[in-house]
Amino acid sequence: MGLKELFGGLFGGSKYVDLKGTFIDLGVEYHYKNLAIQTCINLIANSLVRSTFRTYEKGKEKKSHNYYLFNVQPNVNQNSSQFFHEFVSKLVYDNECLVVMQNKGLYVAESFEIKEFALKENLYTSVVINDYKLDKTFSESEVFYFKLNNERMKNVLDSLYASYGKLLSAAMNYYKRSNALRVKLKIDGNFAQTDESQESMEDMFNEQMERFLKAEDAAAFPEQSGMSIEEMFQNSKGTTTRDIRAIVDDIFDFVSMSFHIPKGLLKGDLADVEGQTDNFLMFCVAPIAEQIEDEVNRKYYSKDEFLNRTYFKVDTSLIKYIDPVKLATALDKYLSSGTHSVNENRSMVGLEPLEEDWADEHYVTKNYEGIKEYLKGGEGE
Repeated sequence: MGLKELFGGLFGGSKYVDLKGTFIDLGVEYHYKNLAIQTCINLIANSLVRSTFRTYEKGKEKKSHNYYLFNVQPNVNQNSSQFFHEFVSKLVYDNECLVVMQNKGLYVAESFEIKEFALKENLYTSVVINDYKLDKTFSESEVFYFKLNNERMKNVLDSLYASYGKLLSAAMNYYKRSNALRVKLKIDGNFAQTDESQESMEDMFNEQMERFLKAEDAAAFPEQSGMSIEEMFQNSKGTTTRDIRAIVDDIFDFVSMSFHIPKGLLKGDLADVEGQTDNFLMFCVAPIAEQIEDEVNRKYYSKDEFLNRTYFKVDTSLIKYIDPVKLATALDKYLSSGTHSVNENRSMVGLEPLEEDWADEHYVTKNYEGIKEYLKGGEGE
């Protein structure tokens, strides 16, 4: 939401503006909006950090410069974890992210300008990296450009935040008013109705009663002759903290829906964590990982290299914690059926490959038999 939309209604027909209430609304809106989005950013970024970025040369995995670039140190000032947190943050907040290569390092651009064309490469200018503006104009093939969603989704979320921020602020203010202490002061006698007399009396009562009403420890109120104080009870059916929490839950639900993150995972619920994690990886992390993979392959490798199986791959299989003991049966089947070699099994559980030729060979147990041999045996019988 822009400043014009936020403050445009303040300078309309009304002459007087309650700025204090306005700033309360903005504070509440920003706080919960930021909490929800930052939680999404951390979940997505931490998942990408847990991924392994593999590089292959002619079908065989090879740890080259690109492997080190994406898995350890993208640039001289960031490790891979810091880089991907910044990457996801820009992608979520701006709905797009530009990554440029300078001095054999990858940098996330803080801001940039794009000039789009229909039949030739787009151009990127005014690229700023850590407050430093680059003079170079980049063509499409020289950068990695990522776009998260249709821009309209971001506008819809901003509108929802604005509406629910005000609703949340109103609920909190009503809760405080409903549960605040109210007293009624009875005084016998008549007083002058002049402004000076009324102000002096209000100042006296406010000064005396403020310390009494706000005291955290024992306090005494000097009640004079002809004066009595009585507590006023509020309506017991007012707003509760659960009503406020329900509005906050709605905000988190909207955010989880927009980023395809299960709301239970976003809130830290422990029920069905495995199922929620699978949905999160499938519908949120995997599309982003595939976008990174496609963009790097089409920009960093030529068509001939890719077709000859020299490519870049984002392996998300290690994002979830893997217990090798629980995978023992599956690993045995992979090995005995010839699907995996020993080294491929080791890679599946995050272990380093063995520097042995036999570890890259494939084996099939005698329990498996070719269909032709099986049919021959059947005819003999």
